[in-house]
Amino acid sequence: MKITWLGHSAFRLETATAKILIDPFFTGNPGFGGLDAKDAAADLTHILLTHGHGDHVGDTIRLAKETGATVLANADLAAWLGSKGVEKMEMGNTGGTVSFGSFSVTFTNALHSSAQITEDGVSHALGNPNGLMLHFDDEPTLFHMGDTDIFSDMGLINELHAPEIGLVPIGDRFTMGGAVAALACQRFFNFSTVLPCHYGSFPIIDQTPEKFVAGMEGAKAKVATPKAGDSLSL
Repeated sequence: MKITWLGHSAFRLETATAKILIDPFFTGNPGFGGLDAKDAAADLTHILLTHGHGDHVGDTIRLAKETGATVLANADLAAWLGSKGVEKMEMGNTGGTVSFGSFSVTFTNALHSSAQITEDGVSHALGNPNGLMLHFDDEPTLFHMGDTDIFSDMGLINELHAPEIGLVPIGDRFTMGGAVAALACQRFFNFSTVLPCHYGSFPIIDQTPEKFVAGMEGAKAKVATPKAGDSLSL
């Protein structure tokens, strides 16, 4: 599996059979910077969304229309995206699993919110926030936590799914901060590799992963802190 961080909470995952974007926030994302949106969306097959906030839905509508990629979102968010012209859609909700053949996605709990005020000035309730657990046929299990605080049922999520790779929000203010995120990883999970996210983009959240890295000192999990646009092969 090749994982590319695209700034904020956006990631590109590449396997032999799928090219996946999670929370593809490109336009207006300070963390995306000078990266090439066409490269980020090359050969795209799936778009997976953790929740309905604009900094996570991002460029989904445009990308879905341009590429024909299948979009996965919670039922309320999926219905709203459908009203905006997204045609290839799969919907689910907390606890449910959707299969895409070579991989499946389970919606887990997350402690956050999900409404969005759109360009028409209307607030849309777009379902509950989620984490996304990705099980692959021939790749390690990956958990994108979405936007969340720590919660004790993370231990149950680990018991059910045993994820090996964690994509973990650490920026504070809107999610757990670095020290708490490190506690969540060490207490509730047995990751082999963790990548922090949701930092270094907007000025009101933490700009570096230093608190998380310090909190993970001594953990068995490898902490990877790529620059936006950099990739890891796992």
